Amino acid sequence: MSLLRSIRRSVTEDVVRIAKTPGQTARNIHYTARGVYHGEIPARRLARTLLSTTGAVVLVMALLFPIYWILLSAFSGTGGSIYASGGFHLLPQEPSLKPILWVIGNLGIPGYVVSVSIPLTDLVVVFNTPEVQLLDVSQYGVENPSDFKKYLWNSLTVAIPTVILAMCLIVPGAYALSRREFIFRRKLLFGYVLFTQVGGGLGIAALIALYAMFVQVGLNNNKLALAAYYAATAVPFNTWLLKTYMDGIPVSYEEAAVVDGAPPWKVVTEVILPLSTAGLATVFIFTFLTGWTEFVVAQTLLSTDNYTLPVGLYALVNEYSIPWARFAAFALIFASPIVVIYLFAQRYIEGGLSFGGMEG
Repeated sequence: MSLLRSIRRSVTEDVVRIAKTPGQTARNIHYTARGVYHGEIPARRLARTLLSTTGAVVLVMALLFPIYWILLSAFSGTGGSIYASGGFHLLPQEPSLKPILWVIGNLGIPGYVVSVSIPLTDLVVVFNTPEVQLLDVSQYGVENPSDFKKYLWNSLTVAIPTVILAMCLIVPGAYALSRREFIFRRKLLFGYVLFTQVGGGLGIAALIALYAMFVQVGLNNNKLALAAYYAATAVPFNTWLLKTYMDGIPVSYEEAAVVDGAPPWKVVTEVILPLSTAGLATVFIFTFLTGWTEFVVAQTLLSTDNYTLPVGLYALVNEYSIPWARFAAFALIFASPIVVIYLFAQRYIEGGLSFGGMEG
């Protein structure tokens, strides 16, 4: 499928570009230094560039300082980086990997017993694969590791169905609103905008009503029902966003495909979707974040065994004390997939948001 090939090619280009960045930076520095030495680049322009770059770096460092503080705490053996009696320190005073290991827990490949019956005989061959222990945190002094893997599985089983359900509604809805004329189309568009704005004012009332309804039908501890709720909340805004992006695709592309004999479904899959990669990436990430990071509804509807990562992180907080090192390590690992996804999809998100701000 051309869309998948486009995504694979773009990801490959991003990886290659990241790998070449250090070499390209070194060549730029060498070129600049040679230009200043030979008088090709004015020293005043270089000074202005250095000052503006330094100011930008200082601003970025100030914005990233809270993240650095979390890193500082995550690699602290006592978590004292938050409240340090000895003053402020830029490096952990007692560096340790125990908080990280406590979050990750034991890693291994479980063993399996497989029975194979040989046809036309009564022989049964039993294959018993041994358990492989990849990481035993008790060897590093870590006792009672966290339930991070259970929370991770719960979050994945909520976020992935949320994305699937939402995209099945967002993509055809955005295409229909962008390319088709039908009765009440304009009123439906305003309805989508309305649903994106009234959530804050009706949030508490809707949450109470949702909880009561889910309890009555027995879905108050159902992850698939929670995913369906997340998908429903993500549809209005993301449909409008993707629709405004599709509005920027020239209709002549579709007309050319129709003239070539392409059926409607192929026009969508081979023309519209590949040209909407930026919008699709933006909508995908926003929808994934809805199921990955939401806290209030998940805590209200799910029991302890089905807690997702945000609720599991909150479970570390108790009334009397907070294990800051473990809390920071948990938060760091919880946020890492989001950071990685955004780094690879950054240009698509920026392109999708820039089109999404256009008037549809």
